[in-house]
Amino acid sequence: MSAAISVVIAEDDPQIAEIQRRFIERVEGFEVRGIAHNTRDATDLVDVMRPDLLLLDIQFPDGSGLELLRRLRTDNSATDVVMITAAKEVDTLTEALRWGVFDYILKPVVFDRLQQALGNYRAHRQRLLQMQSLSQQEVDGLLPRSGSGGGATRTAPAAEPLPKGIDTLTLEKVRRVFRAKPSASLSAEQVGEQIGSSRTTARRYLEYLVGTRELSADVAYGSVGRPERQYRLPR
Repeated sequence: MSAAISVVIAEDDPQIAEIQRRFIERVEGFEVRGIAHNTRDATDLVDVMRPDLLLLDIQFPDGSGLELLRRLRTDNSATDVVMITAAKEVDTLTEALRWGVFDYILKPVVFDRLQQALGNYRAHRQRLLQMQSLSQQEVDGLLPRSGSGGGATRTAPAAEPLPKGIDTLTLEKVRRVFRAKPSASLSAEQVGEQIGSSRTTARRYLEYLVGTRELSADVAYGSVGRPERQYRLPR
């Protein structure tokens, strides 16, 4: 059996960090090696543990996760980074992409979206390990973004194999819901009703489409203050 992919979590909120740890424990092939609640401890953990993957927030009491990311890259750290943050500014995303994050997940993180990111990362590592030489097609399959126009646009979802638990027919049903109502913001329950599935199943497909940037998501609060994810086409 291959060694587990080692993970360090850098998150200033202990409760959120614990949720992330429990989520990771549910994904086969990953192991949390440490948790840091500030950038200083995160730097020490990465230096000592040399994890394969760092789940990194941006806002910390003692500094910025983006600054930590820059230091890792200028120090030629081999640790890959997935940003998990509430920061929705385009400039923040642009800088994170410029410094080579593997993925960028908006809070509140849900298990399906984190599982998708970890699965994509595991597949990416496996492809690299199995390659002896490169063709252009293999390079295009490895890069998380297309090279057209030099931008940071992700490759079209159809160019990549669908992850486990996502089938083409149901995915197209979800897409049709939003094409029919291009200005609507819908919950997973509402989408589930329209495609004839449970809320949990609908949310899995919705989070996949958020991950491929076909949809965007925001947190809305109902009449009793309960937070709920609302999905819509990007504006």
